[in-house]
Amino acid sequence: MTLKPLGGFKSLKTHHCATGSMRHVYAYHDHDISEDMLLGIGSGVGFIYWHTKGAPPIVGGRANFERPGEEGLEKTTGRRTGVVVESYTTSSARKAERTLLKMLDAGQPVMIYCDMGFLPYFDFGDSDYHFGGHAVVVCGYDAETRQVLIADRDGVYPVSMEDLAKARGSKYKPFPPRHKWYTFDFSHNRQPTADEVREAIAEQATGMLEPPISNIGVKGIRKAAKRALKWPDLMDEDELRFALFNTFIFIDATGGTGGGIFRYMFSRFLREAAEITDDARLNESADAFQHIGDQWQEVAAIFKRGWKTDDPAAVLPETTAPMLKIADLEEAAWGRLGGIISVERLSNLPLQTRCAILGLSVTISEQVNH
Repeated sequence: MTLKPLGGFKSLKTHHCATGSMRHVYAYHDHDISEDMLLGIGSGVGFIYWHTKGAPPIVGGRANFERPGEEGLEKTTGRRTGVVVESYTTSSARKAERTLLKMLDAGQPVMIYCDMGFLPYFDFGDSDYHFGGHAVVVCGYDAETRQVLIADRDGVYPVSMEDLAKARGSKYKPFPPRHKWYTFDFSHNRQPTADEVREAIAEQATGMLEPPISNIGVKGIRKAAKRALKWPDLMDEDELRFALFNTFIFIDATGGTGGGIFRYMFSRFLREAAEITDDARLNESADAFQHIGDQWQEVAAIFKRGWKTDDPAAVLPETTAPMLKIADLEEAAWGRLGGIISVERLSNLPLQTRCAILGLSVTISEQVNH
């Protein structure tokens, strides 16, 4: 036997690990939807700042992660494209491997989560880097050499079953993958409807304008801008240098965001959404998020410079004003974007949330209603 992909499987250049993996699976099943649409229709864009003791701070542009009470990007995208998506986890490496090989034998490429620090085709130099929230697609297997073929964002790579087991069973926090895998049922696949596109936009606007906690959304951007100034007091120099590198990675395209902390991908989604909904105003919003992505890239460049400079703490004050400016731009852009949604579609939301999405004040809304 030789290690080769399943018949009909095509390696694609993608931007983000999760949506890129879904794009590979969707394309294999002849369900042609762009990666940008998969991200946007899955309510996958947002913002989060998170810093726990012993771990580097996270400055991230994703939203809708699967957890109790939230179905997650993969299932949301599936629901709005007629695909039934199910997720599974196990503590048993043997069960995970057995299920993987069974699915491959049935001609199904398998989307899994794993720790990229254990994947040999990544080179992190001398750094013991671990991130268990990385999605890939296993698309081939050779029983003689016990190797699998993995489709990632920039190509396909051979990986031994031993290395794959380590990557899938990693215990590193904050995102241990727990041998997670997905199944997809394309029996009733379809394109997303205009209403579903509007619904997805509304969910992302609500998440940015009315987050449940101050670490998320526009509030989270403002918090990150201020908290970054305190990093030198919380970390030694090596930890701080790594925090700057990690922040650069979470914003820049090299880290799997498509650039501009997912704002470039979201901008392209809005251009597709404008055609689906026949609402040209979405193209104006797309322009706004393209510009916001450019602003995020400038911030990423500062963090990258700080990572490489002799005094990493010295650059942090330079990030504050640009990030606060971005927060203002995002607040305005999400507010304008929410204006495409009719008042009727927002009727089930709290008054304050409706007003935030529509760019109105509560006082004005109350005057109109009374």
